[in-house]
Amino acid sequence: MSTSLSSNGRWLRRVGLGLVMGSTLLAVAPSQAAVNVLETGSSLLYPLFNLWVPVYTKMHPSVHITTASTGSGTGLAQSINGLAQIGASDAYMSDAMMKQHPTMLNIPTAISSQMVNYNLPGLNHHHLNLSGPVLADIYSGKITNWDDKRIAEMNHGVHLPNHKIIPVHRSDGSGDTFIFTQYLSKSTKWWMDKYAYGTSISWAPVQGAIGAEGNPGMVDALKNNPYSIAYVGVSYKHQIQEAKLGEARLKNRDGHFVLPEVRTVKAAAASMVPHTPADQRISLIFAPGKYSYPIINYEYAVVNSRQPNETMAKTLKTFLTWAVSPKGGNAEHFMKKVNFVPLPESVAKLSIKQIDKIHG
Repeated sequence: MSTSLSSNGRWLRRVGLGLVMGSTLLAVAPSQAAVNVLETGSSLLYPLFNLWVPVYTKMHPSVHITTASTGSGTGLAQSINGLAQIGASDAYMSDAMMKQHPTMLNIPTAISSQMVNYNLPGLNHHHLNLSGPVLADIYSGKITNWDDKRIAEMNHGVHLPNHKIIPVHRSDGSGDTFIFTQYLSKSTKWWMDKYAYGTSISWAPVQGAIGAEGNPGMVDALKNNPYSIAYVGVSYKHQIQEAKLGEARLKNRDGHFVLPEVRTVKAAAASMVPHTPADQRISLIFAPGKYSYPIINYEYAVVNSRQPNETMAKTLKTFLTWAVSPKGGNAEHFMKKVNFVPLPESVAKLSIKQIDKIHG
């Protein structure tokens, strides 16, 4: 799978170069009226869109793209109801949502991962080992102290403090909550039975627990609350490191503890990518493989295939084709800045097929 995960540009010439070149000429024509595009949603995708937009709009000065970090739940809702042209989401639309809104497209733009971080005085330099079942026990209130024997058993030789754990979760509708609770659900049957997963869930009433908005809110909650733990999108890794917060190794499906690194994300993707369906709605969580990191996912641009006019349809098709191209938005220099992995060639082709469905 290493070949399919590399960033080569041959596929673009086969499936999208004509569209990109033709639309580029159209976009920079002085006579074209300005087109306003609103992107809103995932705070995990937000940093990537903010890297893309200045570069893209410099090439296409008639296209004005506004970005907003509102959470995946809002991104999905606003793209469905037409308030936004692009809903950025870490979560794909459910079968029930698709049945209600069959014209919506869930288009992967990159592969991301999620960290589990903590603020443990004296131990933030140490990568603690944690598992799905242990995290489920923490977030349900079954494990309340950092020196609990179930945590200690995974971290031999580490002097864990006798202090209450402060679990931090998202208070807004969040794709990060969606993928974190998927990890808990897939690794811990009772969690699936009791809480399941979603962009919002009914969290257990754990004493001292904190709700935070967006990934920036999660990072701030960690910084301001010693002995806290939180799940944070990998595009905020720099902020985590700058604040000198801890990062856990997570237990994967094969029983190994791994960090979210390019090789572990690619290992997980390699085992899941072949199962990607035509509509690209798939969970990549808890992938098999010795080196697979357990919390990875496609980052989606959720778009209505039926646009109000041909101009908006062409604008979205041109931008999204550029975004998924290894010569455009999926270029390594963009991905590295947010710790994402580019789309494998086979997935990018599926994304192009979906993008081609957009019409006025």
